Amino acid sequence: MADADFDVLILGAGSGGYACALRSAQLGLSVGLVEKANLGGTCLHIGCIPTKALLHAAEVADQAREAETFGVRATLEGIDMAGVNAYKDGVVSRLFKGLTGLIKGRGITVIEGAGRLTGPRTVTVGDTPYTGRHVVLASGSYARTLPGLEIDGERVITSDHALRLDRVPASVVVLGGGVIGCEFASVWRSFGADVTIVEALPRLVAVEDEASSKALERAFRKRGIGFRTGTSFQSVKHTDTGVAVTVEGGDVIEADLLLVAVGRGPVTEGLGYDEQGVTMDRGFVLADERCRTNLEGVYAVGDIVPGLQLAHRGFQQGILVAEDIAGLDPSPIDESGIPRVTYSHPEVASVGLDEARATETYGADGIETLTYDLGGNGKSQILKTQGFVKLIRRKDGPVIGVHMVGDRVGELIGEAQIIYNWEGYPDDVAPLVHAHPTQNEALGEAHLALAGKPLHAHS
Repeated sequence: MADADFDVLILGAGSGGYACALRSAQLGLSVGLVEKANLGGTCLHIGCIPTKALLHAAEVADQAREAETFGVRATLEGIDMAGVNAYKDGVVSRLFKGLTGLIKGRGITVIEGAGRLTGPRTVTVGDTPYTGRHVVLASGSYARTLPGLEIDGERVITSDHALRLDRVPASVVVLGGGVIGCEFASVWRSFGADVTIVEALPRLVAVEDEASSKALERAFRKRGIGFRTGTSFQSVKHTDTGVAVTVEGGDVIEADLLLVAVGRGPVTEGLGYDEQGVTMDRGFVLADERCRTNLEGVYAVGDIVPGLQLAHRGFQQGILVAEDIAGLDPSPIDESGIPRVTYSHPEVASVGLDEARATETYGADGIETLTYDLGGNGKSQILKTQGFVKLIRRKDGPVIGVHMVGDRVGELIGEAQIIYNWEGYPDDVAPLVHAHPTQNEALGEAHLALAGKPLHAHS
């Protein structure tokens, strides 16, 4: 279909791009979806889904190793990486097949190949130009490295390579103690590797509330995961058996592998955005609260827009853009109201403001905090997990932050984000009935306590 004209032409079929495509088609718009690799993008193929499959395999390994704690006699004979990868790839494959069917069923035209923005409303794939009344830039992100740090894909690797490893390394240095670094450190430790995290910032998962970072650090220490925070990377050399990593102060850490997990950068270079006059900042595309760029009719969603690089953020932005194009006047997305989860063991989950930001915004006297320990929660005792639910509220006002640490707390973030986004007061949540025994009760108990009627918590 040369010179095809669409209502909506989308460059990139990751979470943001495909959500925009599906919602646009649902609203009766004609859609062209350009993708050089597979529908589903990073999240489905080399991000969220495969890493979480690895983390579940890691959880199963830990359960086998610790089975006797629960009175079950079992032994862990080892990790069959071929089997783990087959399980992981099977999950990805089924989801990919489902997504492909959905896209096809909605009558969306998939244009295979690398696209470039060659006009204000034109994307060229190969030699064929395609035009749209509206163009949506959704080209995603890549695994960053540091200047002078060369990725060889064998000993110095990114998360992309880590997902394809056919063996469990005996030892790993993880450069970066953010979400990706902590998740891989957690997986490899569960699989039996010696792991050391090197993080330049003062704490692990530094974007989280300080209490959450401390709890994760305690748990990692207990699991035997080493970490050096406030420590910069200096250099890496290949050795006969692996790598020697030199850090600030001259210490050398030897390991089989170095995983570089220093964040993700926007995929925008060479795609024509600059040439067409799209306003950029250090490779990112600047957009307003409705994801509109400075060019009329051109939108940007997902990891190329400054802010949280999360699949569910891109997904929601894609829906917002489709509805904006269709004239439905959707509400802008509150970035603070987007839930964040690190799927390590234990998990870290949050929504809203952390204590530092809440104090900055409302003053130390303008907020109240409450921490409910999971030690008082029946289901957490059954699961043998430790952690807490920490609430932050405006003085006599709504809850403005929920922070949780513990196994499976990522599953609690749904209720937490509703409380935050609907500006719930502790008194609104306290009367709600939470099923027993569930970890959900911990959220209920925390709100009871913050409403001044603690039952299983000390006031």
